[in-house]
Amino acid sequence: MWQMLSPTALLLLVSAGTRAEDHPKAKVTLDPQWNRVLKDDEVVLRCQGSYSSEDHFTQWFHNGTVIENQSSSYSIAAARVEDSGVYQCKTALSPLSDPVQLEVHTDWLLLQASRWVYEEGDPIVLRCHSWKNKHVHKVQYFKDGRGRKFSYQNSEFHIPKARQEDSGSYFCRALIGPSRNESSKAMNVIVKGPTIPPDSPLFPSWIQVTFCLVMGLLFAVDTGLYVSVQRDLRNSMRDQKNVKVTWSRGS
Repeated sequence: MWQMLSPTALLLLVSAGTRAEDHPKAKVTLDPQWNRVLKDDEVVLRCQGSYSSEDHFTQWFHNGTVIENQSSSYSIAAARVEDSGVYQCKTALSPLSDPVQLEVHTDWLLLQASRWVYEEGDPIVLRCHSWKNKHVHKVQYFKDGRGRKFSYQNSEFHIPKARQEDSGSYFCRALIGPSRNESSKAMNVIVKGPTIPPDSPLFPSWIQVTFCLVMGLLFAVDTGLYVSVQRDLRNSMRDQKNVKVTWSRGS
């Protein structure tokens, strides 16, 4: 069969068969980085992937439905609630990306973060965002109902190195304009502890080897003692059967 195909056809078959293996999945990123936005915010989604020399198009999906947009970025000039959902993309050479969730809210104040799950040591940045970017002041941040930060002007809360104790329910409160006092909905921040990589043993290899040797030695000694005791018992019972009791009547 292969001899019947032309060299060009063979090249196309080999190229098609190796595309998925040679290129990683596409990736969707948000600009700005927040996945929770307010109504009328501007959001740009960008697709990072590999393209062929013949195909420069990008395919976008919103909640599984194809979007009529073939550029590497998809712009939402004024976000609507209907724009909420899962976004994915793929290119000529990069398979379908992992899903990215976008949430569009209709509140006055919104707590934003680049993500909500962190590893210990990661920096955390929380942002108290107002509708149409109206000026906010006297900003307060709360964790599990207790105040963590107060600022007259700064709307962001930074934790340089996350710890597990930083996990909790966060929300912010601020004055919008002259006197509008608003609070955001609470969001859970999770900080995970250190994990052991799957390919890393719990103990160093020399400890494992020593442990195995010691256990093997103990097993051998225990087995030897068991065999020795059983042999002695059998010999003892055999000797008892062979013993001849002699007695004589005293004069």
